[in-house]
Amino acid sequence: MLLERIENANDIKKIDKADYAELAQEIRQFLIEKISVTGGHLGSNLGAVELTMALHLALNLPEDKIIWDVGHQSYTHKLLTGRKDGFDMLRQFRGMSGFPKRKESDFDAFDTGHSSTSISAGLGLVKARDIKGEKNTIVSVIGDGSLTGGMAYEALNNAAKLDTNFIVVLNDNNMSISENVGGVSKYLNNIRTATSYLDFKEGIYNALRGTKRGDNMVNRLRRAKSSFKQLVIPGMFFEDMGITYLGPVDGHNIEGLVNVIKEAQRVKGPVLIHALTQKGKGFAPAERHPARFHGAEPYDIETGLPSHPRNVANYTDVFSTVMCKLGQRDKRIVAITAAMPDGTGLKRFHNMYPERFFDVGIAEEHAVTFAAGLAAGGLKPIVAVYSSFLQRAYDQILHDVCIQNLPVIFAIDRAGLVGSDGETHQGIFDYTYLTGIPNMHVCAPKNKWELSDMMKFAVDFNGPIAIRYPRGNAYAGLAEFREPVVLGRAEWIYREEEIALFAVGSMVKTAEAVRDKLKEMGHQVSLINARFVKPIDEESVLSACDNHRLIVTMEENVACGGYGEKVLACLNAHGKQNMYLNISIPDAYVEHGNVELLKKEIGIDADSIVNRICDKLSKA
Repeated sequence: MLLERIENANDIKKIDKADYAELAQEIRQFLIEKISVTGGHLGSNLGAVELTMALHLALNLPEDKIIWDVGHQSYTHKLLTGRKDGFDMLRQFRGMSGFPKRKESDFDAFDTGHSSTSISAGLGLVKARDIKGEKNTIVSVIGDGSLTGGMAYEALNNAAKLDTNFIVVLNDNNMSISENVGGVSKYLNNIRTATSYLDFKEGIYNALRGTKRGDNMVNRLRRAKSSFKQLVIPGMFFEDMGITYLGPVDGHNIEGLVNVIKEAQRVKGPVLIHALTQKGKGFAPAERHPARFHGAEPYDIETGLPSHPRNVANYTDVFSTVMCKLGQRDKRIVAITAAMPDGTGLKRFHNMYPERFFDVGIAEEHAVTFAAGLAAGGLKPIVAVYSSFLQRAYDQILHDVCIQNLPVIFAIDRAGLVGSDGETHQGIFDYTYLTGIPNMHVCAPKNKWELSDMMKFAVDFNGPIAIRYPRGNAYAGLAEFREPVVLGRAEWIYREEEIALFAVGSMVKTAEAVRDKLKEMGHQVSLINARFVKPIDEESVLSACDNHRLIVTMEENVACGGYGEKVLACLNAHGKQNMYLNISIPDAYVEHGNVELLKKEIGIDADSIVNRICDKLSKA
């Protein structure tokens, strides 16, 4: 196998050109087989195989640098830099990350996980290179979906002033996670379909190349081509900004890509290579259903179907159902997503109420301010977004929603530990960054029934409110406990003495298990579903102090700025001397791995909590 000969970076340069296609096929087969076992980002990586090979052939790593936007398409890069054995533990606890990680390899130039960042990071590396007087090549690879994020244009605007080389590769597969939407997608599609220009250009170049004075004429034509493009392709946005545009080029033609990369290296300024690729290339199920194979669970290679089909509704499914019902009852309700109608569960709402559904692209900041405008116009906007993505719109939440006290509902999916995607995707900061904002209200359901009740409460609430719920199966326990949702009011599930467990959201299920274990040990234990992180139920906290030795708070959020700190502040403000224990995530980033393993590792699983409670009591 050719792939066996790739043991270190730059080994690909030892492969004969005639074998490039075979190596690409071996890489695809390797990825299909490995990801079928571990899960991972399949479609984006299958589409970027030849592009990655070309970059490794044209560049000299690690002196030259590649910055991968998001980084979910970097698997071939990892293969070509000697990390083949790591794929057996891809995205597993203490295994290889599914994203670029500087601490993992010297060939990963920048840690990425969120969209639209690579051009900014690349520009920073370029300026560092220039200041230090170095001559290496810096390449930022960005997808067309990521170009819907405004940060990419801020960086392009800044890069346009460069007078030294900087290469941006636009990996254009007409997809982000779901199909791209908006003006950027339309603009790029116009370029893709400008076949008259492409055919004419290639015809001229091929006729002149190799003839007397022909090569010189080709170079002169290339320098003058922007004026020609203005006539044939309206706008030519990139060149209007001062960025040399090369393309579109076939993103699966390795030798052609190598040539254009080398041409780009000669440009004294910023240059954008527009490469057309196919997401999921080489695996029929991924070609047919690219969104499904964006972040794939383990699957059967023959059929592409999940190896472990989901039989229980998850919280996203519950949210999806509730949204459709609420949309039917209230025509003021509108839904907003940032390029994730499938991931956030809004696809059904879109199908039922297309005129009240808005996909704004990968633009969380715009999504929030757009929602604020909808609310100011008398509607009830619901922004469905992952916890780790909402943090990108912090200023808009504070400035555009909360200062005006507008009734925007934030449905925060993937809150808490999410597992295999690791540090960049763990939703463990939202209690902290949301509860510090005046006028914001934050709640979390204990089970699927309470998610429905909180959504209905939020629609009737006249102010900003966030509902945060975890990834994974929706908890169906404690169905008999369904007190009406009241702002800032906790729900007492079991009322006893000695130990009071105040648990928020997903930790209520864990608190049940903790209570059962403590009861077996002879302790009396109350269990309170906190429900609201802002405002907290101070009355319940203070009343628990009357007959409980130990107050325990439990949350799937970092300790700093979380629910526990607010409870402790309440206890201190009222001079309470009860023992107190906060169960939360340490002040650290949490790596990738199975969620249950991660909970045990950081001490928020049931057994660890019981041990900490017993240790606390023993020292009293």
